[in-house]
Amino acid sequence: MKKKVKPEAGGAGGTGGVGKPDIEKLKRLMERLRGPDGCPWDRAQSLGSLVPFIIEEAYEVVAAIDSGSPESLREELGDLLFQIIFCSQIAAESRQFSLADVIDSSHEKMVRRHPHVFGDKAASTPEEVLVHWAEIKKKEKEGKTGGGVLSGVPEVLPALLRAHKISEKAAKVGFDWKDVSGVLEKVGEEVAEFSRAVKKRDAAGMEEELGDLLFTIVNVARFLEVNPEDALRKTIGKFITRFHHVEKRVVEGGSTLSTTSIEELERLWEEAKKVERKKSEQKRSI
Repeated sequence: MKKKVKPEAGGAGGTGGVGKPDIEKLKRLMERLRGPDGCPWDRAQSLGSLVPFIIEEAYEVVAAIDSGSPESLREELGDLLFQIIFCSQIAAESRQFSLADVIDSSHEKMVRRHPHVFGDKAASTPEEVLVHWAEIKKKEKEGKTGGGVLSGVPEVLPALLRAHKISEKAAKVGFDWKDVSGVLEKVGEEVAEFSRAVKKRDAAGMEEELGDLLFTIVNVARFLEVNPEDALRKTIGKFITRFHHVEKRVVEGGSTLSTTSIEELERLWEEAKKVERKKSEQKRSI
């Protein structure tokens, strides 16, 4: 039998070995900022007021990962970690829970959800791990009141990501197409329905049918194991890069975007695509 790894025993503050001096240093800093002689802005914050900052920092972590810069990623992970410590400090002040409780809870959950590492379950592929993970999450929710199959997906998630997670949950209970061809056929139906709404200039109808079309495309992405949020984010980045190239070339030619013909803009757009492909080929050759 494969020898299982014993989870780390609790470290400083009962933190599963994670509560080392470095994180304690941040914790003490946060206590000082929130203290009587601390920072007026930090002292005025609440869990609710921190929500936009938490979301922003999470997205900046993603941007740092996309940039490929270890320095940026290190900095942004630190900023996100600080938000976690900030929230934990506010909760500790009202005796709800502490940072040590947060770390303990995470440690306990991860050990419980990895029985193939810390228990007697077997899993040799990522797919098998996900099966165990889903079964454990289902057991964890047993006995809890409220919600149904689609509950638990946060409303604050970006719409594409939320649609992806909701469609995944529905698919797990059999509410799904047999294969991707069925979803692609549905895309065609939704395009036709959207086109009819556009011809009628029906504002409410256009919004509804566009939503249906987007949701169906999300299901195509799910079948193809493509995260639609990541795909769209990367396409937006690509569009911005190409647009900047066009803008730069227009300015270099002594003109402006608004006075440049659409034919010239399209030529410069194709030029931007060629530059992009060349850079991509050079990266692959390194």
